[in-house]
Amino acid sequence: MILEILVIIGLAAPLLGVAIGYRRPRVRSVYSLLVALFPLVALSTMYGRTIAVNYAHLPFLGIDLSLRLTPLSWFFGIAMTAIGLLALVYSFAYMKDRKRLDLFYFLFLLVNGGMLGVVLSGDMFTFYILWEIMSVATFMSISFNGKGALSAGIKYILFSIAGSSAMLLAIVSLYVNFGTVDIIALTTAMSGATVGYAVFILMMFSLAFGIKNALLPLHPWLPAAYAESPTPFTAVLGGMLTRLGVYGFLLVMYVMIGMPLVHRMSYGLVNYQIILAWIAGITILFGVFVAVFKDDAKQVLAWSSIGHGGYMILGLALFSTLGLAGGIFHILNYAMCVSLLFLAVGAVEYRTGTRDLTKLGGLHKRMPVTFVSAMIAVFGMIGVPLTNGFVSKWLIYKGLILGGHPFLTFTALIGTWGTILYGYKLIHNTFLGRLPQRYAQVKEVPWLMQAPMITLSSLIVLFGILPGIPLKAVALIESSFGVKPIVTGLVGMPQGVGEMNLLNIFGGIVAATLVMYALFSLTARPRRAGPQDTYTAGGPTPSDNYNYASRFYDPAEHVLKPYLHDWADSFYAWVGRQSTALFESARKVYSGNINTYALWIVILLGVFATMNLLGWRP
Repeated sequence: MILEILVIIGLAAPLLGVAIGYRRPRVRSVYSLLVALFPLVALSTMYGRTIAVNYAHLPFLGIDLSLRLTPLSWFFGIAMTAIGLLALVYSFAYMKDRKRLDLFYFLFLLVNGGMLGVVLSGDMFTFYILWEIMSVATFMSISFNGKGALSAGIKYILFSIAGSSAMLLAIVSLYVNFGTVDIIALTTAMSGATVGYAVFILMMFSLAFGIKNALLPLHPWLPAAYAESPTPFTAVLGGMLTRLGVYGFLLVMYVMIGMPLVHRMSYGLVNYQIILAWIAGITILFGVFVAVFKDDAKQVLAWSSIGHGGYMILGLALFSTLGLAGGIFHILNYAMCVSLLFLAVGAVEYRTGTRDLTKLGGLHKRMPVTFVSAMIAVFGMIGVPLTNGFVSKWLIYKGLILGGHPFLTFTALIGTWGTILYGYKLIHNTFLGRLPQRYAQVKEVPWLMQAPMITLSSLIVLFGILPGIPLKAVALIESSFGVKPIVTGLVGMPQGVGEMNLLNIFGGIVAATLVMYALFSLTARPRRAGPQDTYTAGGPTPSDNYNYASRFYDPAEHVLKPYLHDWADSFYAWVGRQSTALFESARKVYSGNINTYALWIVILLGVFATMNLLGWRP
């Protein structure tokens, strides 16, 4: 019964919230908070449990509709409800005094409810319906700010329709062939399917989930959607909603079709696993290096999201204990890091009115909580030791090396190098350097915006020092897939399955820091120096403070940018222009003149008569 309650609340509660907000705007915030908090608390009590329930029967189709809680759906459910709750709290201050707040919170809660319903679906019919509800609500949320946001929303929904159409085709085909849409029943049915049919089903689902996860070349919807949507929603969109594409890959590859059948999808040395891994690798490189040359902070994070989505797919494409664990763990880790960065960028924009990296700088003293939070998030994305990203990336690298993939390993490492570049640019141009005079009075954001950032920062460090907490849940997922689960302790993995101990790393870092501090204290003769001393060489300083921010990586940009043109976006734009021209030509048929319409009818009847005389039948 609890699963039905969770889904009903997720879909119905937003409507009640509109009525409450219309009459009592202040009560709306408390109500929204309770709606977001309930599923998080409920799911936290169901760790390790598997629950299945049929909630309806469709006699005209002969199918049962069901909800199911599995280790995989629990993992995603906890992550998305937690991030949704934190983003909601942040929005209470960020969205204050904005217009159409009833609509915003309705859509925000509906998206979160739709996401939870998707991962709790026990059959593909329920999965598809909730997927579509979530997609429509996402379109409206992206378009919330109007103007450019509407264009971004339309772009998103067009790609979403393409993916949903492919998914629907696969679901209908499965129903026609096997007479069921229940996921567990389909697992049994697909075990006896031919390789050719399995390839068709997997390709259709791969198209749908590849669009959602923004894999190349299915990514063009994402940058504009992230840039134009309201920041609290962007934290949810970038943190977990996009990762439902990874959830779909896991569900179809590891559960519905199964690893034995996927392994048989090969032609010579080429197989689905290798193709997917290399698509992921190329996605990593393209995404992170395009991010390096962006000056809009949200665009930087958008392209970063594309690249790191590649890491997740790369891990699960390895079909190994370490690779799969790293890929799943990176879903959670990157969700926390990118959500935190979106909140930090939103905080900067909230106080300065801009997110243009060429117009910021020096905010570290004015916004210390935001600065430290952003630093921790960037460290997590890079994979610095004592952050969660170090563990998940380490597992992926180890899985690649042990799996005999040197070139993919190198690709993943180069992607991390790119992450360092755009991460440093983001921190430097926003918080370091000289503070522009126009921001001299800027202060830290309200505590309702600080609290979610502090919470996420703490979790990033906690899961970096004690990775065993989330990895226990990851091990349950691997066991449910029939994969040998990762063996882990609270602080790392024992010898033979990874040889990593975060306490040793933590101790080494602390010891090195103390030694360096002692040496500096004993030998250094400190002198307070102004930040312009080196750059002016002791000469007179101008009245304006300069901060090197524009064309930050100009030499590299000159070399690399020609190769980083978004050819996929250009191709889709060309298809759009050609389609528009074709449809405009077709519109000329509809002249509005009744005589013209009569002529077309006569011509059509003549064609049918000729076909009949010649014995042709349609």
